[in-house]
Amino acid sequence: MLIRNQVLLTKWLEEHMKLIAKRADLSFSEMIRIMLCYGVLRTAPEVFPDCKSKIDKQLLLNLAKEGANLKTPQERKHQLVSQLYFETRKIIEYLNPKISKELKNKS
Repeated sequence: MLIRNQVLLTKWLEEHMKLIAKRADLSFSEMIRIMLCYGVLRTAPEVFPDCKSKIDKQLLLNLAKEGANLKTPQERKHQLVSQLYFETRKIIEYLNPKISKELKNKS
């Protein structure tokens, strides 16, 4: 489920995100979600050492490179994004049991 939020960005960050989104043939919103998930997956294990993920730093970097490659088929890009969302959700549910309960009650 997606929830509408307003996010204020600096002009240089907005331009950068638009450029990446255009290059990857993704919407601006999807690019923001991808970058937030990437940030969670990249930083959570550093901040919370007991937090384990199937995606380590190297795999995350490989996913980002493959997703940014212009030759990667669109279907594969969507698989990568789905994997990114799934792993991020698992980490967030682990770190915040309240969120986990709310998500399970809605499913």
